[in-house]
Amino acid sequence: MDWDKLRIFHAVADAGSLTHAGDTLHLSQSAVSRQIRALEESLNTTLFHRHARGLILTEQGELLFDATRAMSRRLDAASARIRDSEEEVFGELKVTTTTGFGTLWLAPRLPTLYEKYPDLNIDLMLEERVLDLPMREADVAIRMKEPSQADLIRKRLMSVRMRLYATDAYLDAAPEIDHLEQIGAHRLICQSPSAFQVAAGATLVQHLLTYDTPKLLHVNNYFGVLQAVQSDLGIGVLPDYVAEFTPRLRRVLPEIESGEVPVFLAYPEELRQSKRVMAFRDFVQEEITAHRRRMRGMSRRMLKL
Repeated sequence: MDWDKLRIFHAVADAGSLTHAGDTLHLSQSAVSRQIRALEESLNTTLFHRHARGLILTEQGELLFDATRAMSRRLDAASARIRDSEEEVFGELKVTTTTGFGTLWLAPRLPTLYEKYPDLNIDLMLEERVLDLPMREADVAIRMKEPSQADLIRKRLMSVRMRLYATDAYLDAAPEIDHLEQIGAHRLICQSPSAFQVAAGATLVQHLLTYDTPKLLHVNNYFGVLQAVQSDLGIGVLPDYVAEFTPRLRRVLPEIESGEVPVFLAYPEELRQSKRVMAFRDFVQEEITAHRRRMRGMSRRMLKL
């Protein structure tokens, strides 16, 4: 099969238009169209349905696009490994993690990484879906459970616990809460038990909902929970790391917390020698060490109080 024709097919399938693909490839629309027709003739099949709004892949076209997409990711990985300098860190690094962790823990720390490596470009993909690292949907993942995919290098970074937090302003105006049985007098802000979240967090929320909690606010990620708590709306179920850089928060019912949530960093075996990946890995480990040091300091200060 002609590699050049496959490259052109991939561009057309990705763009959904001969004109847009031609712009990307620096080819005329007629040249792109000829290559697609030649590829269809060589395969004895139709790859696109043509209509006024553009092109739609046929079933056979979808199969071929899946194959060229996988090839493209593998070529990107090989290209990245070839480009990695022995001494310099540069280029794009695709990092995936959850919305909560990426927004509340990782993103605020990125200035430190950019200060050290100004030519490194992070593509931060925040979503609950587990992206396929071997298929190069991302280069590095930070996940709230140990990855199950094969051919991954994985390292346990830290543990997180879900705890209860509210603002001083809310607690000063709200009814007293010294025991869990009093939670019903307060608005509980949390993710819905049916929402995608770590098992330990869901278990804690289910336990809290066994008490009389008529006032609820459900948000589909921890960033939204934090914003609602900071708006003095109630008591939120949040990961413990939010307390480090959110001085307005006060922990509520310190004896109530979830089980441990392990946090893992993972990347494909083929990127073991990537300078970009190693730089990001080292950065995260250094930030976690500093995080632990600050949290110990906060705990000692709380004990003195």
